[in-house]
Amino acid sequence: MPEPLRLESLKRCGDLLQSQHQDWCLTVRGLGNATPQLKLGAKVIPADKVQREGENLRLRLDSADYQSGPLWLQDGPRASNAAWLTLRNSHVLAAGTDEVAKNMDGLTTYVDLVSVLIEEDRDGRQEAERLAHKYGATVVGSIAPLNLYQLRLPAKDLVQRDALVLRLGSETSVDAVVIEESSAEETEQAAVHPEEPKKPALDSDEWAANRFLDAVNYYQRRIPGRQPPIQPQPVRIGLIERDVDFDTTDFADYLGACSPPRTCVYARDADKPDNHGTTVAGILAARWEDSGNTGFLRGLDKTSGGFEVIVERNSDAGITANIAASVNLVEDGVRVLNWSWGIHRVGAKDIKGDDVDSLLRSGIAMGGYEELLEEFFLWLRKEHPDVIVVNSAGNGASFSGSDEYRLPSSFITEQLLVVGGHQRSEHTGVAVDDPAYAVKRSSSNIDMRVDITAAACAHASTTNAGQQGAVHCGTSYATPMVAGLLAAMLSINPQLQPEQLRMLLRRSAMTIGDNHDFEQMDAEDLTAPILPSERRYQLNDKDVGRSARLDMQKALDLAAQSRDRVR
Repeated sequence: MPEPLRLESLKRCGDLLQSQHQDWCLTVRGLGNATPQLKLGAKVIPADKVQREGENLRLRLDSADYQSGPLWLQDGPRASNAAWLTLRNSHVLAAGTDEVAKNMDGLTTYVDLVSVLIEEDRDGRQEAERLAHKYGATVVGSIAPLNLYQLRLPAKDLVQRDALVLRLGSETSVDAVVIEESSAEETEQAAVHPEEPKKPALDSDEWAANRFLDAVNYYQRRIPGRQPPIQPQPVRIGLIERDVDFDTTDFADYLGACSPPRTCVYARDADKPDNHGTTVAGILAARWEDSGNTGFLRGLDKTSGGFEVIVERNSDAGITANIAASVNLVEDGVRVLNWSWGIHRVGAKDIKGDDVDSLLRSGIAMGGYEELLEEFFLWLRKEHPDVIVVNSAGNGASFSGSDEYRLPSSFITEQLLVVGGHQRSEHTGVAVDDPAYAVKRSSSNIDMRVDITAAACAHASTTNAGQQGAVHCGTSYATPMVAGLLAAMLSINPQLQPEQLRMLLRRSAMTIGDNHDFEQMDAEDLTAPILPSERRYQLNDKDVGRSARLDMQKALDLAAQSRDRVR
């Protein structure tokens, strides 16, 4: 059995600011003596554009000759996984191990790489070069649509860096300086909590609480059966994750060429089957087998117009890279972005008044991130008002809407939908639409900024067929349930705008939590309480005042009805 061919790393190298002639560096596992053929979308890349050193390949592409698309390798009968190669030009550098240091909060932080947000009335590139020249720095990366430029400072330690950051920040042309602190993957629980929430049993049907199978059945049978029949459209979804393990049974058949009308997954290959990206992507796209995860969009394959699931995190440069990847994906036509990540400020409190101890960032970093995210959402509203970002509320048992303490979920914009997590309750014999059918997962962040809750637990993918995947829980895994559903709704009616999508989700929602959510003293608002306007203006509807729980089947039904209704 020959070793499989896997594309493990794909990133821009050389001059990141050069948009015409782009250099790309690849790391490939399983290369033979001969260099395999490389394909970008439908085009074969000429062999003279490819250089090889051992397991590493380097490509030079002229961006005028190609379009963004999936890149994969073909070596006789062996095909690799495909990763998305974007010809858009937002790229930032990640720091190496010798370019970081521990700050006073004990957090890992970048020493010489910082980014400056230039005021929008200035020519960003020109101004960045001027500042670089003035302070002895070099411009090494950019997110030009947001007027953000990354500088490498002449700083050897944090004292020198902070001095330069202060001076840069006081320049009139600089809106904010963004410093980067370590990674921002939303782990299940980054620290061990004294009261670790219980995970459900392996055989617990968590997704029944969101009517997952009912929704798949509805889409397969009712969408083609409507009069006139609906022709579902293809939809692109972006997942801000690192990679996916293509050696699992869930993803084994996504190798080589793939194009709608089937579901496609484009990602770098991961080495572990139970990593964050594989589980998040699996909730959307895993094969329906007896083991591992089960992908919602994959279940719609025979009926849908196809879904392209693009897993992309740019370089590993933390939040700045997440935003760079998001900008490129949106410019490449993504309608739904899945952000299963978020951060808390040092000093954030949980609902019991104790310190949150996971995914912390210092005050100076949070200030920069806040400005960066604000620029991103302003740009999104102006240039791409039809894109929706789905974000996890977080697992700090805290408040997702306290703006000085939690990002990005505290932002108030129609284009950001925040998802909390629930688990099946101990009550047996209750109907699925009973509020007691599911309970808030005790570590899920809550409050009025959360738009909806979804099942927080999923099965990890496995390497062998017939194996039971371990149960993973967290708001990270509730988020793609909602992102996948929104993509399915958009495939039915591509005209739906972000605020309409939110409205349909909440109008179709089942409930969770106790009543009387309007009264602050005894309320535990798991989400924004359901309003009379979301229940046909019936003031005495039993759902009013309760929190919202995702109903996937009803939401699809409302999306189908929305095609005929003029608002």
